[in-house]
Amino acid sequence: MKLLSIIEDAELIIQTLQQGALIAYPTEAVFGLGCDPDNEAAVHRLLALKQRPVDKGLILVAKTYSQLLPYIDDSKIPMHKRTEIFSSWPGPVTWLLPAAKQTPKWITGDSDLIAVRVCQHLVVSQLCELFGKPLISTSANVSGVKPAVNTEQLYQQFDKTLLLVDGALGGANKPSRIRHGISGQTIRDN
Repeated sequence: MKLLSIIEDAELIIQTLQQGALIAYPTEAVFGLGCDPDNEAAVHRLLALKQRPVDKGLILVAKTYSQLLPYIDDSKIPMHKRTEIFSSWPGPVTWLLPAAKQTPKWITGDSDLIAVRVCQHLVVSQLCELFGKPLISTSANVSGVKPAVNTEQLYQQFDKTLLLVDGALGGANKPSRIRHGISGQTIRDN
């Protein structure tokens, strides 16, 4: 894996994403895998690498809520839920929100909802700022295997040609909590 600095290699990282390649990067708790959410071939490569079915859907991470708006039907988020949702960001809470009609099924899977998070991790936030939009973000692991929490585990599971963005994990013990934006139900607790 080639280790890239978000400062020194920003242009290469962005070109990599624009060309449909995958990247690995640190998140709050584990290493993540990401790609351009609008590039269907890139998303399918990511799913194949993880051995994950497309029907499960994927998470989008962003620097700001406004980056997520093209993928969300904001008008369907209940007013009484907005404070709870928006006050949890940036942070380690992923919300299932109504997907916009144009949001691709390779992101949402078999759902009318989309999983989204405004991330507080500096590297992820910088990546989304540089790229100018959200990234697909999923834990760096083959389905059924524990997510990578160090580069050795990353190397054991994935091709060494994968680009790795340099940075430290955020210190959280578990991946983000997932909550349903309409019912408020916790789907996965951190």
